Amino acid sequence: MRRAPTPVWDCVEAVVSGLGYQFVGAQYGRSGRGGLLRVYIDAEDGIDVEDCARASQQLSTVLDVEDPIREAYVLEVSSPGLDRPLFRQRDFLAHSGSLVRVRVHTPVDGRRNFKGRMSVSPDSRVLIEGEGQRWELDYADIDEARLVPEFG
Repeated sequence: MRRAPTPVWDCVEAVVSGLGYQFVGAQYGRSGRGGLLRVYIDAEDGIDVEDCARASQQLSTVLDVEDPIREAYVLEVSSPGLDRPLFRQRDFLAHSGSLVRVRVHTPVDGRRNFKGRMSVSPDSRVLIEGEGQRWELDYADIDEARLVPEFG
């Protein structure tokens, strides 16, 4: 799944923020016979099922009226979970030092998947250190990035 197209992202962000939730991000991809719009929301005290249902109802209404997605799709609203997805540069900055999994569009050193400790360089490149190596990734080349939960 990829980040949702800008018109969808902007519409969803406005609705979620208007409800008082933090908009984490949105992804859009194929699922079965149609599309899947996955929206991640959060709040200072966390998110529960009722929060997701409330956001889903409001999003469904607004998306039906605005109609930014022209095909049939399923809407899924959830908390970001322990393996929180990272969408924006500010997400990467906020979680610098964390263990992450990253997938890129274009292979770097012959690979597309990376796991390691993340930092962000002054020129906004994402640095991953793992497996005794260090990789510099262009933010624009990142297809998906998620935190890896650490316990203990």
